[in-house]
Parts: sequence; structure tokens; C-alpha cells
Amino acid sequence: MRFIFILSLLGLMATPAFGQVMEEVNPPENIKSVVFKGPTEDQFPVIQLGESITLEFDDLTANEQDYYYKIVHCDYDWTPSQLLKSQYLSGADNQRIIDYENSYTTLQPYSNYRLTIPNNNVKLTVSGNFVLEIYNSYGDLQFSRRFVVYRDVVSVAGAVKRSRDFNFINTKQVVQFNINTASFNVVNPKKEVKVAIIQNHHWPTALYNIKPQFTIGTELVYKYNEETSFFGGNEYLNFDTKDLRSPSFAISNIEMREVYHHYLFTNQYRYDKEYTYFPDINGDFVVRTLQGEDVSREAEYSKVHFSLPYTNQIGLDNVYVIGKFNNYALGDENRMTFNESTGKFEATLMMKQGFYNYKYVVQREDGTIEPNLVSGNFHFTENNYLILVYYRDFGDMYDSIIGIGSVNSRNISN
Repeated sequence: MRFIFILSLLGLMATPAFGQVMEEVNPPENIKSVVFKGPTEDQFPVIQLGESITLEFDDLTANEQDYYYKIVHCDYDWTPSQLLKSQYLSGADNQRIIDYENSYTTLQPYSNYRLTIPNNNVKLTVSGNFVLEIYNSYGDLQFSRRFVVYRDVVSVAGAVKRSRDFNFINTKQVVQFNINTASFNVVNPKKEVKVAIIQNHHWPTALYNIKPQFTIGTELVYKYNEETSFFGGNEYLNFDTKDLRSPSFAISNIEMREVYHHYLFTNQYRYDKEYTYFPDINGDFVVRTLQGEDVSREAEYSKVHFSLPYTNQIGLDNVYVIGKFNNYALGDENRMTFNESTGKFEATLMMKQGFYNYKYVVQREDGTIEPNLVSGNFHFTENNYLILVYYRDFGDMYDSIIGIGSVNSRNISN
């Protein structure tokens, strides 16, 4: 009877309306450490058709709750495509995630869930944009993540250049690239081909609707300056809690209470400092521990304390701690509060053991986001850029992805 009830609830899950942009939904506070990746180490699944993706997350209620997954195919603009599920899936989604185990020997109990696609129930049959949605047993959406599937039929080559605009020559990076369609017949590239350019796998700052500047034979050339430029930002800050009991260059103090508390050194403003290179992983994080072998179930959760000095430039605007660990969300949980006794903005976040990149962003009273006010903008900053090539022929029902390219600003040139 319970099985029939669950199926009924799942059948009532609302299907997104056509024209509704599928934004990523972030999870409630009990769900932490959402790890979503393909064959590479980056937590941003970009896979060829047939390759697998893996989702892993923790539920801190540790009640072994039931979770279900749903897959939505989207067009270039991230609105649901016109395809039926049977046209982009082989098998069926709306299945329960059956791979889960409870943590053991941890101060903070949690249930760890793991999902791999394709699996015995479902596999993807077309390329394009996809959204993976996770629901609870009551049919409530808990969170969602975007991923892309491509066919490797065109090649993309590019480079990162300094801006030619003297107003941004020290702060912006320009992505220039060519798409070679020799092995794929494109009749009208300005109408059939679209591109998206993504800096450090961060969708909110992606660039869209950029037409080829000109064509040379079978090559589409994108040699823009302003149209394909990004602010360089700065290298991410980082800390490592893989060893619960050892302070490091970023951790000033460790206390043991109900769980471990890691106090980071107070960070400084870098917008008015000289650029200094130190390696980062472009906002990502890696769960790891020295206290056990099974990282997924033995890694501890600790409370990490962040602090930033007060400055009149920010005043009492909202300051947030963000990174891939919270999907760059601006929420109550990671909003800093001003502590009058210390004269600092402070925040405390429950985070699983590991190596984390993070940064501070400011939200003004009018809602404007200033992502690099604290860290500054530098053209030297090492950033990765992903170029997605979409294709839709006349009469096609959806936008496919026919190739990808990746360039890095490490070797930026004039």
C-alpha cells in the first residue's frame, strides 16, 4: 500500500511549464555536501553521450529518508524542450535512490546517498542541456543541478586574451575561439549554431547569444573583444580540514565541543592589493579525511568560522560566504552578521571535512551583487572557460550539443 501511495505522489509531481527557465534549486539546511560530477574531477558534469554521472549528498537528519530523482531535458535557454521523456530517456526516471548508508563513528550523524546515471532503470539517449531534480517522498523538490551531454562532432580551439579596452585592460579577460565544422554539415551557422561560454563552471555569469563574427571555409570565427569578455576576479581563498585536530596556514584555532570548531584566520580585502598567484581549484571543493578510509561515510562535519573586517565601503550591506560547496547561493545560512565586539563580519557554516575554495560577495541594498568587491579584479587570475556548441537544424524539436572546448587564462596573451 505504501508503494502505491508513493507512486501516486510521484505521478503528481509538477512538470515544468514550457518557457519556464530551469534554474538550479539549492537544498534545505539538512542536505549538505552535494557532489555532482562526470568522469573528470570537476564538479560540473559535462559528459559525452553514454558516459556516466554521479550525484552524492548527505542528509544530516540521518533518518534514511526516501529520495527520488527526475530528469528534465532543456533547450539552449534552459527552458524545458518539447521532447517527451520517451524521446530523451531509455527506461524511466522517478525512481527511488536505493544506494545509501549511514555514517559511522562520526560526531554528527548523517545518511549518505549516491546515484549514478545511466543505471539499470534509465539512460540518456540524446545530447543537450539537462536538469537533475531530487524529490522527497512527499513530492517536494529538495534541490536540482544542471548538467550537459554532448556529441563530439565539431572541434573548438581558443585562447584567452587581455581586453583591448583601456578601461578594463587590467581587470578583464576575453575568450576568443574558432569552431571547425568540417566533419559536420552546417548550412546556416548564424541560425543553426549557438554557443554558451561559462567561466569556472558558474552558470549565472555565462554568456549567450553570440553569433560568429565571420566564417572562413568550415570555420566559425569568434574574435570579439567586448562580447566575450569576463571580469577576471581573483584566486579563491581556501582551507583544509582533512585533519580535524591540526591547525594550518588558514586555520588559527580548533575547539572541540559537540563537534569540532575550526576558526579561520580573519581574511583581508584584496581589491587594493597587488595580484598574487596561488593555486586554487576555481571555487570547487574536495571531501577528504585522514580519520577514515571511507570518505563518504567516515568524514566528520565541523563548524567552520569565517570572519572579515568591517569597512565603510561595505557598511551594513549583506556579505555572503560562497563557493561550490553551497552552489554559490546567497542565503540566510551563509550570510555574515556584524559582531560589534570584534568589529568583524562573521559566519559559521557546518561543513564536511575536506579542501574548500571560497570567496566573499556583497549584496547592496538595491539587490545588486558585487562578486569581486572584496577580492578585486585582475587580468592575471587563473580562470577556466568552457565553450558549449549547440545546434538546431530547421525542423528539429530540440537543441543538441555537438562539441565543447576548454581554454584557460594561465597563458593569457595581449
